[in-house]
Amino acid sequence: MATPRGLHHVGVTVRSIERSLAWYRDVFGLEPSFVALSEGPVLERTVGLENARLRYAMLELSGCRLELIEYLSPIGDDFTLRNCEVGATHVCFEVADIDAVYAELRAKGVEFSVEPSQVLGGVLEGDRYCYFRDPDGIQLELWQRAE
Repeated sequence: MATPRGLHHVGVTVRSIERSLAWYRDVFGLEPSFVALSEGPVLERTVGLENARLRYAMLELSGCRLELIEYLSPIGDDFTLRNCEVGATHVCFEVADIDAVYAELRAKGVEFSVEPSQVLGGVLEGDRYCYFRDPDGIQLELWQRAE
């Protein structure tokens, strides 16, 4: 059976790897484990784009990695998907104290769509969450499990 063993990474395409790496460092204290360049026929076939050339970096988190990808060629359109549109995605960071992290990120200039909210029913009842966006408009989320 082809059952995955786990989640290796989540990839997010960004406009500028330097800007995004600086933002993730300044906001979360995350440093890349590496930054690399990729190009050539195998990459072109893999991503389905002629003349593909990109830079990418991995940010290590507990149990998973966040891969940031900047396409040097071809240059793509800016992110414009609303949360309800097919293909729209978000990355959720689990935190121990959502109120403290929310306050810290706001002090760093992060704008949230709403303050931390609580799930009021179902299997996640009592958990808390809130949404915000990175510099490219990618939806991000903070999540705190109920005790």
